[in-house]
Amino acid sequence: MATAKDVAAKMQISVSTVGRALSNDPRISLATRKRVADVASELGYVANRAAQMMRGASSQLVGLLIPDIRNGFYSTAAHALSKCLEAGGYQLMLCETDDDRVVECRHLRELSSASASGVIVVPSAKPMAESVRLLASMRSIQLLRKNASLGEQSFAIDDSRAIHLATQHLLGLGHERIGYIGGSPNLSTGAARLQGFRDALRGTKAARLACEEVGPPSSSEVGRSALRRLLALPAPPTAIVLGSVQITYGVLEEAHESAIAVPRDLSIVGFSDELSFRWWGPGLTTLALPVSELATACGLWFLHQLKTKNPVYAPYSSISAAQLVIRGSTRAMEEVDRSRTSVQRASGGPAARRARKLSP
Repeated sequence: MATAKDVAAKMQISVSTVGRALSNDPRISLATRKRVADVASELGYVANRAAQMMRGASSQLVGLLIPDIRNGFYSTAAHALSKCLEAGGYQLMLCETDDDRVVECRHLRELSSASASGVIVVPSAKPMAESVRLLASMRSIQLLRKNASLGEQSFAIDDSRAIHLATQHLLGLGHERIGYIGGSPNLSTGAARLQGFRDALRGTKAARLACEEVGPPSSSEVGRSALRRLLALPAPPTAIVLGSVQITYGVLEEAHESAIAVPRDLSIVGFSDELSFRWWGPGLTTLALPVSELATACGLWFLHQLKTKNPVYAPYSSISAAQLVIRGSTRAMEEVDRSRTSVQRASGGPAARRARKLSP
């Protein structure tokens, strides 16, 4: 592998000049920097980042800590951040925590030891004290979730307003028995979404008839089992609001496998607008979340902070709104009642069955 000495020897200049040129030192002319870069590329020179970091330089790495890369919510954010940071000369390093605060802390230790330029984190419910200290020593920003112990810089979605909007939609359709299935209220997102559901029902008859299923972990299996429990109630809900992407997948799988007629038997409002949700059954009414746009805005803001020699760590919060997309999975109760009556008549309701028994 070629070294800075090899580049210097070929160009007959000093090694220090090569080093300054490759680090874009303004004391070296643009023409010389370009010639050095061309020769370095020709010889296959790769900068020794470890040596540079030993001299006090930061790496061009930015860590991204997310709970689960399989969740489209987070993979979309990771993709947008990667493109944004790459354009700014930084490389994104993806770290999966599984919402385990011990794993989260271990990733932060590694990023700190690698002299990462900064960290973008979707925090766990209760980060360890060491994690708090490590993040305080690096440039960092919270994404999608917010934990007060980690500072006041964050980019998030208005989760409370989003679920409030979904619940109001069902109330407007005449539903009074409305269920909610969501993630852990120990997380800022889970707590805000549950609060949005309760706020929308406050003062209505539906508030007395509502049923809730919340708790970790947020997964498709949690969605499936929660739906089974809600529908087994003596007075099951006629509509449900979902508070996570993975839970939405689970509920849709269970509804399909259990032959639940949507929206005749149950109206559903999902969370996030994955491509498959548009094709599922009658089309899923859901909350479209501006995750890609939010992540890009976060990345641009973070790049500005990285390139500022003396950043100001004043409180900064960006909140984006979700949009309700109405498709075929929700229906007004009066239409549901008419549909059920038509099905009963077509299949031979109680009166028809009695008439058949009396026929000779």
